Amino acid sequence: MPIPITVFTGFLGAGKTSIITGIAKQLPPDYKLVLLKNEFGDVQVDSELAKQSSLLAVSEITNGCMCCVLVGQMKTALLEIREKYRPDRIIIECSGSAFPATLAFQIRELERETEGDLKLDAIVTVIDAENFVGYEDTSPTAKMQASYTDVILVNKSEHVSERQLDIVMDYLHTLNDLTPKIRTVGRSVDPNLIFGLDTKLFSETESQKTPFAMEATHNDEVETVTIYRGDASNLPGHAHQHDDHEKTLLDALSSVSKETVWRVKGFVLLESGRHILNWAFGRYDLILMKDDTTTTDREAGVIVKLTVMGERGEVKRASRKLAAALEADLV
Repeated sequence: MPIPITVFTGFLGAGKTSIITGIAKQLPPDYKLVLLKNEFGDVQVDSELAKQSSLLAVSEITNGCMCCVLVGQMKTALLEIREKYRPDRIIIECSGSAFPATLAFQIRELERETEGDLKLDAIVTVIDAENFVGYEDTSPTAKMQASYTDVILVNKSEHVSERQLDIVMDYLHTLNDLTPKIRTVGRSVDPNLIFGLDTKLFSETESQKTPFAMEATHNDEVETVTIYRGDASNLPGHAHQHDDHEKTLLDALSSVSKETVWRVKGFVLLESGRHILNWAFGRYDLILMKDDTTTTDREAGVIVKLTVMGERGEVKRASRKLAAALEADLV
């Protein structure tokens, strides 16, 4: 039987990881699901979140986008997953700036190279109902993700009024009137609605309809900056690094403008333990990491390591202010 591949796209902070982990929880215990995650930057936050779910395995590609700079690494990773795990399904979670078409064409090539042993099942696009109308005007990628897909998942709709949701849905219908649009519940969706779709998108017969799909690069819409604060034991005069650090962190985040900064994610060491910070467009989660979760940063006692993503030319200025508040540095 061929191994189906489901590709998840969606702009920064849309909630792709949360939906994927929610799907994994609904699958039978013996269902073997592997996630191939493309992290934007070198702070592997979403992968750590996924590892704490019921996924069989998480494979990571970092420091670039699979649809252009790291184009060859995706194929290699998929072949390795096939050989090592022989899963029932592979989910690919793209970076927020990935073009779905270029990824789909790569998988179509693998279909031929593996004689159908790996097969593209569907492109799924996650939309942030709260912020989509704001960023789609400045992001050609966001429009493309919503235009070339098998299913659109309208996420975070609980944060908007029915009138605001109607505006989002009207715009999505304008971009893509034929594709089904599913409103998620609690950042989750029934896997039966998105598995087994057997997409016809980006097949050889469809390639002429998407002339820009094979472009190797895309506009640099997103700039990333890393904020780092090292081991407390190496910083004289800071014996109580964790005291009130959560309040300092949240105060600093409250001053970040979601107009220019779209995502902040990483690891922070607080008095109650090591946490994953996941901030997107003004909303955040602080998730205590499991005791059995180990990372290089944790072993080194790193206090803060965050990736800040946002509008090119503006995000570095905001990152400097955030780093200063956290007594950290830009690296």
